[in-house]
Amino acid sequence: MKKMNFKVTRNLLFIFELISLSLIFLYNWPNFDKNTIYLSLGLIVLVYVSNILLFKLSKGDHYIFLIICMLMSIGVIMIYRIDQNLGLKQLIWLYVGIISFFITYLIFKLYDNWSKHFNLYLISSYILFFATLVYGFRTHGSIRWLSIGGISFQPSELIKIILVFILACIYSDRTYLSSPRISKYKEIITMAIVYSFIAILFVQRNLGASLVFFAIFIGIQYIYTENSKYTLLNLMLFAFGGTMGYFLFDHVKIRFLTWLDPWKYIDTIGYQITQSLFAISEGGFFGTGIGRGQPNFIPLAYNDFIFSAIIEEMGIFTGIAIIMLYLIFVYRGFKIALKQNDVFYRIISIGISLLFGIQTFIIIGGVIKLIPLTGLTLPFISYGGTSILTSFIALGILQGTSEKYNHGGPSDE
Repeated sequence: MKKMNFKVTRNLLFIFELISLSLIFLYNWPNFDKNTIYLSLGLIVLVYVSNILLFKLSKGDHYIFLIICMLMSIGVIMIYRIDQNLGLKQLIWLYVGIISFFITYLIFKLYDNWSKHFNLYLISSYILFFATLVYGFRTHGSIRWLSIGGISFQPSELIKIILVFILACIYSDRTYLSSPRISKYKEIITMAIVYSFIAILFVQRNLGASLVFFAIFIGIQYIYTENSKYTLLNLMLFAFGGTMGYFLFDHVKIRFLTWLDPWKYIDTIGYQITQSLFAISEGGFFGTGIGRGQPNFIPLAYNDFIFSAIIEEMGIFTGIAIIMLYLIFVYRGFKIALKQNDVFYRIISIGISLLFGIQTFIIIGGVIKLIPLTGLTLPFISYGGTSILTSFIALGILQGTSEKYNHGGPSDE
């Protein structure tokens, strides 16, 4: 029954991709080019073969990867529609990401001592942060990129995952912080570590990542702290820090001003968000159709604002479907956590689920003006090599946890 249900879902995904790709062909009619053929065949082979391979390799949850395949298919098709060269590059990154997913999954599955490297996680995080401050370069106002051998990447994307491991080590009592003499200071030391990360991100002007870091921390702390006053204290510090940031940092103030009244600054700092809202309203329930919208009017439509571009051409119903896919993904991530016997792996599952859920909420909430806009990518959908790679690494870890110390693995019902 489980195998049959999985095959039906996989076949439905295949049909969805054929329909979407046929729209790309119609958009390019009658001037077909080899790039469109490459994209179509590459995407179908990538998704279909990788799902079959995972089903044979893994005894854990198969649906989280299937959900991600749906999301990445929507993303690469939309990116290709906006810019063909970027669409083909995204397809290559998806190949690299899926290979990284399988490698990460196998390594995480076979190695059992992940909870014994707290110092390594902590030291490597600070090294990556300070390397970014010293050698990083600025883009769109933020210092968050490093370049090694001509390849640029964002260290903060990797540190998000490392933070989950740090918190898992602490709250599963796998560090020196669990000793009787130090345990009473565990929450204070943990807060010092997390807030030092957030302070560095503020210096880098990487506001989106700082929000994700804080939300992951507060979520795990709320579940595992023995004293709820620390959670309340952190929420108060967050409110105080946000207020002070508004008055001390221009980039924080700009984000709030454009959130409160973007129309007042429509020709300057409010241009991005107003164009995003125009695109969403233009799409309506069913969208203008692929190739019939104007997503290029939105700055960074293939990256930060891809959700708005998708709604313009595919409609609000597609936007709702994307949100539902993320919700189901996070639900299955928590379901994996609930079936864990080992606290460390349970926290890893919760942390990675929170990572994806929070990042999705922040970026979608920003582009629809629900919350102040921050510079983040929509996981597995937006264009970006670092984002795709680290997201698939995190997914590989979650896939690995679905097989560790559980009661027969999560149900696929």
